[in-house]
Amino acid sequence: VLNDHLLTRTYLVAERITQADISVFCTLLSLYQHVLDPAFRQPYENVNRWFVTLMHQPQFKAVVGDIALCEKMAQFDAKKFGELQKKGKDVKEKGSKIKEEKPQKAKEEKKKEKPKKEEEEVELPDETEIALAQEPKSKDPFEKFPKGTFIMDEFKRVYSNEAENVSIEYFWDKFDKENYSIWYCEYLFPQELTLVFMSCNLISGMFQRLDKMRKNAFASMCLFGEDNN
Repeated sequence: VLNDHLLTRTYLVAERITQADISVFCTLLSLYQHVLDPAFRQPYENVNRWFVTLMHQPQFKAVVGDIALCEKMAQFDAKKFGELQKKGKDVKEKGSKIKEEKPQKAKEEKKKEKPKKEEEEVELPDETEIALAQEPKSKDPFEKFPKGTFIMDEFKRVYSNEAENVSIEYFWDKFDKENYSIWYCEYLFPQELTLVFMSCNLISGMFQRLDKMRKNAFASMCLFGEDNN
Protein backbone atom coordinates (compact mmCIF):
# COMPACT_ATOMS: atom_id res chain seq x y z
CA VAL A 1 0.00 0.00 0.00
CA LEU A 2 2.78 2.44 0.93
CA ASN A 3 4.66 1.66 -2.28
CA ASP A 4 1.54 2.35 -4.38
CA HIS A 5 0.83 5.54 -2.42
CA LEU A 6 4.31 6.91 -3.19
CA LEU A 7 4.12 6.05 -6.88
CA THR A 8 3.10 9.60 -7.84
CA ARG A 9 4.19 11.42 -4.68
CA THR A 10 7.51 12.71 -3.41
CA TYR A 11 6.42 12.63 0.25
CA LEU A 12 3.54 11.01 2.13
CA VAL A 13 1.09 13.90 2.55
CA ALA A 14 2.20 17.07 0.79
CA GLU A 15 5.01 18.02 -1.55
CA ARG A 16 7.29 18.74 1.36
CA ILE A 17 8.37 16.84 4.47
CA THR A 18 5.71 16.61 7.20
CA GLN A 19 5.33 14.88 10.57
CA ALA A 20 3.92 11.87 8.73
CA ASP A 21 7.20 11.38 6.85
CA ILE A 22 9.24 11.71 10.05
CA SER A 23 7.08 9.19 11.96
CA VAL A 24 7.05 6.54 9.23
CA PHE A 25 10.78 7.05 8.57
CA CYS A 26 11.57 6.40 12.25
CA THR A 27 9.36 3.29 12.18
CA LEU A 28 11.17 1.85 9.15
CA LEU A 29 14.69 2.93 10.16
CA SER A 30 15.65 -0.25 12.05
CA LEU A 31 14.20 -2.43 9.30
CA TYR A 32 16.26 -0.68 6.62
CA GLN A 33 19.37 -0.99 8.78
CA HIS A 34 19.10 -4.63 9.92
CA VAL A 35 16.36 -6.56 8.08
CA LEU A 36 15.54 -5.32 4.56
CA ASP A 37 18.40 -6.56 2.39
CA PRO A 38 18.70 -5.51 -1.31
CA ALA A 39 16.68 -8.49 -2.57
CA PHE A 40 13.86 -7.75 -0.11
CA ARG A 41 13.86 -4.03 -0.96
CA GLN A 42 13.85 -4.50 -4.73
CA PRO A 43 10.04 -4.68 -5.28
CA TYR A 44 9.49 -1.48 -3.27
CA GLU A 45 11.24 1.09 -5.48
CA ASN A 46 8.95 3.97 -4.51
CA VAL A 47 9.39 3.40 -0.77
CA ASN A 48 13.16 3.04 -1.24
CA ARG A 49 13.34 6.30 -3.18
CA TRP A 50 11.34 8.09 -0.49
CA PHE A 51 13.42 6.64 2.37
CA VAL A 52 16.78 7.46 0.72
CA THR A 53 15.58 11.00 -0.04
CA LEU A 54 14.77 11.57 3.63
CA MET A 55 17.92 9.97 5.03
CA HIS A 56 20.05 12.34 2.92
CA GLN A 57 18.30 15.45 4.22
CA PRO A 58 20.66 17.51 6.46
CA GLN A 59 18.03 17.71 9.21
CA PHE A 60 17.70 13.91 9.34
CA LYS A 61 21.47 13.35 9.21
CA ALA A 62 21.91 15.75 12.14
CA VAL A 63 19.72 13.44 14.29
CA VAL A 64 20.34 9.88 13.05
CA GLY A 65 23.74 10.39 11.39
CA ASP A 66 24.91 8.47 8.33
CA ILE A 67 22.71 5.44 7.67
CA ALA A 68 24.11 2.24 6.17
CA LEU A 69 21.38 0.24 4.45
CA CYS A 70 21.16 -3.46 5.28
CA GLU A 71 23.29 -5.70 3.03
CA LYS A 72 22.48 -9.02 4.75
CA MET A 73 19.36 -9.76 6.77
CA ALA A 74 20.07 -10.19 10.48
CA GLN A 75 19.74 -13.81 11.63
CA PHE A 76 17.67 -14.86 14.64
CA ASP A 77 19.91 -15.99 17.51
CA ALA A 78 17.84 -18.27 19.78
CA LYS A 79 20.53 -18.39 22.47
CA LYS A 80 20.83 -14.61 22.72
CA PHE A 81 17.04 -14.25 22.66
CA GLY A 82 16.75 -16.68 25.58
CA GLU A 83 19.34 -14.74 27.59
CA LEU A 84 17.47 -11.48 27.01
CA GLN A 85 14.16 -13.10 28.00
CA LYS A 86 15.68 -14.47 31.22
CA LYS A 87 17.25 -11.11 32.05
CA GLY A 88 13.94 -9.33 31.50
CA LYS A 89 12.12 -11.85 33.70
CA ASP A 90 14.64 -11.40 36.54
CA VAL A 91 14.28 -7.62 36.40
CA LYS A 92 10.48 -7.92 36.45
CA GLU A 93 10.50 -10.26 39.48
CA LYS A 94 12.91 -7.99 41.34
CA GLY A 95 10.69 -4.99 40.66
CA SER A 96 7.60 -6.86 41.90
CA LYS A 97 9.37 -7.86 45.11
CA ILE A 98 10.42 -4.28 45.87
CA LYS A 99 6.89 -3.09 45.20
CA GLU A 100 5.39 -5.61 47.65
CA GLU A 101 7.75 -4.49 50.42
CA LYS A 102 6.38 -0.95 50.45
CA PRO A 103 4.43 -0.14 53.65
CA GLN A 104 0.68 -0.54 53.39
CA LYS A 105 0.30 2.79 55.15
CA ALA A 106 1.94 4.63 52.29
CA LYS A 107 -0.57 3.07 49.88
CA GLU A 108 -3.51 4.16 52.03
CA GLU A 109 -2.21 7.71 52.31
CA LYS A 110 -1.80 7.85 48.56
CA LYS A 111 -5.42 6.77 48.08
CA LYS A 112 -6.61 9.54 50.40
CA GLU A 113 -4.81 12.19 48.43
CA LYS A 114 -6.99 13.81 45.83
CA PRO A 115 -5.43 15.35 42.73
CA LYS A 116 -5.62 19.09 42.72
CA LYS A 117 -7.41 20.58 39.78
CA GLU A 118 -5.19 22.93 37.91
CA GLU A 119 -6.86 25.96 36.52
CA GLU A 120 -6.86 25.85 32.77
CA GLU A 121 -5.03 28.79 31.33
CA VAL A 122 -6.45 30.25 28.17
CA GLU A 123 -3.59 30.97 25.79
CA LEU A 124 -4.11 34.11 23.79
CA PRO A 125 -2.63 34.25 20.28
CA ASP A 126 0.54 36.31 20.03
CA GLU A 127 1.09 39.15 17.57
CA THR A 128 2.75 36.89 15.00
CA GLU A 129 -0.21 34.48 14.90
CA ILE A 130 -2.64 37.38 14.56
CA ALA A 131 -0.62 38.88 11.70
CA LEU A 132 -0.46 35.53 9.88
CA ALA A 133 -4.20 35.04 10.28
CA GLN A 134 -4.88 38.45 8.73
CA GLU A 135 -2.72 37.82 5.67
CA PRO A 136 -4.70 37.16 2.48
CA LYS A 137 -4.67 33.57 1.28
CA SER A 138 -2.22 32.98 -1.56
CA LYS A 139 -3.81 32.58 -4.97
CA ASP A 140 -2.84 30.34 -7.83
CA PRO A 141 -0.41 32.42 -9.96
CA PHE A 142 -1.67 30.59 -13.07
CA GLU A 143 -5.34 31.27 -12.37
CA LYS A 144 -5.69 33.93 -15.09
CA PHE A 145 -3.85 31.94 -17.76
CA PRO A 146 -5.75 29.97 -20.44
CA LYS A 147 -6.42 26.42 -19.29
CA GLY A 148 -5.35 24.70 -22.51
CA THR A 149 -6.07 21.10 -23.51
CA PHE A 150 -2.99 19.39 -22.03
CA ILE A 151 -3.99 17.61 -18.79
CA MET A 152 -0.82 17.73 -16.71
CA ASP A 153 -1.94 15.27 -14.00
CA GLU A 154 -2.89 12.67 -16.59
CA PHE A 155 0.50 12.96 -18.30
CA LYS A 156 2.28 12.57 -14.95
CA ARG A 157 0.37 9.35 -14.29
CA VAL A 158 1.34 7.99 -17.71
CA TYR A 159 4.97 9.04 -17.15
CA SER A 160 5.08 7.29 -13.76
CA ASN A 161 3.26 4.08 -14.70
CA GLU A 162 4.09 3.39 -18.35
CA ALA A 163 7.26 2.62 -20.30
CA GLU A 164 9.33 5.48 -21.71
CA ASN A 165 8.20 4.97 -25.32
CA VAL A 166 4.54 5.09 -24.25
CA SER A 167 4.91 8.25 -22.14
CA ILE A 168 6.90 10.11 -24.84
CA GLU A 169 4.33 9.22 -27.50
CA TYR A 170 1.54 10.37 -25.18
CA PHE A 171 3.35 13.67 -24.59
CA TRP A 172 3.74 14.56 -28.26
CA ASP A 173 0.18 13.46 -29.08
CA LYS A 174 -1.39 15.56 -26.31
CA PHE A 175 1.02 18.52 -26.00
CA ASP A 176 -0.73 21.89 -26.36
CA LYS A 177 1.91 24.16 -27.92
CA GLU A 178 -0.44 27.16 -27.90
CA ASN A 179 -0.61 27.31 -24.11
CA TYR A 180 2.50 25.43 -22.94
CA SER A 181 6.22 25.68 -23.64
CA ILE A 182 9.26 23.40 -23.28
CA TRP A 183 12.40 24.53 -21.45
CA TYR A 184 15.87 23.04 -21.09
CA CYS A 185 18.02 24.10 -18.14
CA GLU A 186 21.49 23.49 -16.71
CA TYR A 187 22.74 24.26 -13.21
CA LEU A 188 24.24 27.76 -13.12
CA PHE A 189 27.07 26.98 -10.68
CA PRO A 190 28.28 23.41 -11.47
CA GLN A 191 31.36 23.90 -9.27
CA GLU A 192 29.04 23.73 -6.23
CA LEU A 193 27.95 20.18 -7.09
CA THR A 194 30.70 18.30 -5.24
CA LEU A 195 28.72 15.41 -3.69
CA VAL A 196 25.89 13.42 -5.26
CA PHE A 197 23.57 13.56 -2.24
CA MET A 198 24.12 17.33 -1.87
CA SER A 199 23.19 17.80 -5.52
CA CYS A 200 20.03 15.76 -4.96
CA ASN A 201 19.19 17.98 -1.98
CA LEU A 202 19.60 21.11 -4.13
CA ILE A 203 17.23 19.68 -6.74
CA SER A 204 14.68 18.74 -4.05
CA GLY A 205 14.98 22.21 -2.52
CA MET A 206 14.33 23.83 -5.90
CA PHE A 207 11.23 21.69 -6.43
CA GLN A 208 9.93 22.66 -2.98
CA ARG A 209 10.35 26.37 -3.71
CA LEU A 210 8.48 25.92 -7.01
CA ASP A 211 5.61 24.09 -5.33
CA LYS A 212 2.95 26.45 -6.72
CA MET A 213 3.91 25.38 -10.25
CA ARG A 214 3.25 21.71 -9.54
CA LYS A 215 -0.27 21.59 -10.99
CA ASN A 216 0.80 23.43 -14.13
CA ALA A 217 4.30 22.13 -14.83
CA PHE A 218 6.37 18.98 -15.16
CA ALA A 219 10.13 18.63 -14.78
CA SER A 220 12.66 15.82 -14.99
CA MET A 221 16.15 16.53 -13.64
CA CYS A 222 19.12 14.30 -14.52
CA LEU A 223 22.23 14.11 -12.35
CA PHE A 224 25.34 12.64 -14.01
CA GLY A 225 28.73 11.77 -12.52
CA GLU A 226 29.95 10.79 -9.06
CA ASP A 227 31.28 12.47 -5.92
CA ASN A 228 33.77 15.25 -6.77
CA ASN A 229 33.21 14.69 -10.49
